[in-house]
Amino acid sequence: MFRLYVLVMGVSAFTLQPAAHTGAARSCRFRGRHYKREFRLEGEPVALRCPQVPYRLWASVSPHINLTWHKNDSARMVPGEETRMWAQDGVLWLLPALQEDSGTYVCTTRNASYCDKVSIELRVFENTDASLPFISYPQILTLSTSGVLVCPDLSEFTRDKTDVKIQWYKDSLLLDKDNEKFLSVRGTTHLLVHDVALEDAGYYRCVLTFAHEGQQYNITRSIELRIKKKKEETIPVIISPLKTISASLGSRLTIPCKVFLGTGTPLTTMLWWTANDTHIESAYPGGRVTEGLRQEYSENNENYIEVPLIFDPVTREDLNMDFKCVVRNTLGFQTLRTTVKEASSTFSWGIVLAPLALAFLVLGGIWMHRRCKHRTGKADGLTVLRPRHQDFQSYPK
Repeated sequence: MFRLYVLVMGVSAFTLQPAAHTGAARSCRFRGRHYKREFRLEGEPVALRCPQVPYRLWASVSPHINLTWHKNDSARMVPGEETRMWAQDGVLWLLPALQEDSGTYVCTTRNASYCDKVSIELRVFENTDASLPFISYPQILTLSTSGVLVCPDLSEFTRDKTDVKIQWYKDSLLLDKDNEKFLSVRGTTHLLVHDVALEDAGYYRCVLTFAHEGQQYNITRSIELRIKKKKEETIPVIISPLKTISASLGSRLTIPCKVFLGTGTPLTTMLWWTANDTHIESAYPGGRVTEGLRQEYSENNENYIEVPLIFDPVTREDLNMDFKCVVRNTLGFQTLRTTVKEASSTFSWGIVLAPLALAFLVLGGIWMHRRCKHRTGKADGLTVLRPRHQDFQSYPK
C-alpha cells in the first residue's frame, strides 16, 4: 500500500490517457486474495473496502488513481446497473445484501504507470440460528475477572459519529441498561462484563441501526464468547542444588537447579543460572559451561521446573566462581548460591587401598585357621597314648 501511495503521488502531475490506461490494464498485477473474509447476513448493509486504499490514504490518493470493482474476476464491472450497489470513497456498498451476492470481488487500482488488483471473498448467509457458527466472531474472557466484548467491523458505519448506540443480546435476550452484570458503554462498540463466570459463555449479538435515504437498516454482528480459566501462580521455591558440589578437575559435571511450583503453571516462571552475577553465556563465551534444556514435569500432581548447569569439563577456574540459580515469576523471586569444590585426593587412595586391606585380612584369617588346627592335632595325639599305658600296667608281674 505504501508503494502504491508513493507511485501515485509521483505521477500526480500526469493525467490518464486512453492508451496508457490500456497498457496498464494489460500488465495489471494480481496480489492475491485478502486475508479477511466477509461473512454477512441477508437483508443487511454490506461495505467492502478496497484493501489497497485504506481510509486514511483515500483523500490524498483518490485524485490520482482509477478504482474499479469486478465480481468473480469477470469483465462485468460492479455496481453496473444494480441500484442497490454503488462505489464511493474506495468502498463497494451493497444495500441490502442478498444471498446471490456471495462470491469473490476484485478491486483494481491503476494510474498511468501502475496497476494491481486484490480479491475479497464475500458470503451472505440466511438470518437463522443455523448460520451462527459461520458468522460468529470468537472472543475470549478470563474467569473471575472483568472483561470487554467488542462489536466488530463497524468502522464504515460509525465513522465520524459520536452518538453510536448499540443494543446487545445474549441468546436472543436483550441486555438492558439496568443489568448489573453487563454494561453497554455509551458512544462505543464495547460491552463490559463484570465478574466473568462459566455460564456467561455462549452467543451474543450486537445490533447497530443504520439510516440511508430515510430508511432504517439493522447491522448485526454475532460473537461467540469463550471462557478460559485464570492461570494459577504460586511462589517458586528452589529445592536444589546443594551449597557445595565436589568434583574432580577434568571431569564432566551437571548441577541441576530444581524448583517447586505446587499447582502453579510453569509457563509464567523464569529460571536461569549466573556466574559471579553474570549470565552464563557471558561468563563463559567459549561454551565450556552452559545451561541445559529447561524441563517441566509433574510429580504427585505438583509441578516442577528444572534447568541444569553443565561443566564440560570442570577446571580450576570454576572453583573461584559464585554460581547462583535464579527463579522469578509475578509472585516471587528467589536465588540459591552454590560453589564447586575440588574432590579430596584421599578419597581415591582409599578406593585403591581397600582391596589390599581386604586381601591382608583374608590371608591373615587363613594363617590363623591353619595354626589353630595344628595345635588341636597335637592335643589329640596325647589322649590316644594314655589308654595303652594303662593297659600295660594292668598285667601282673
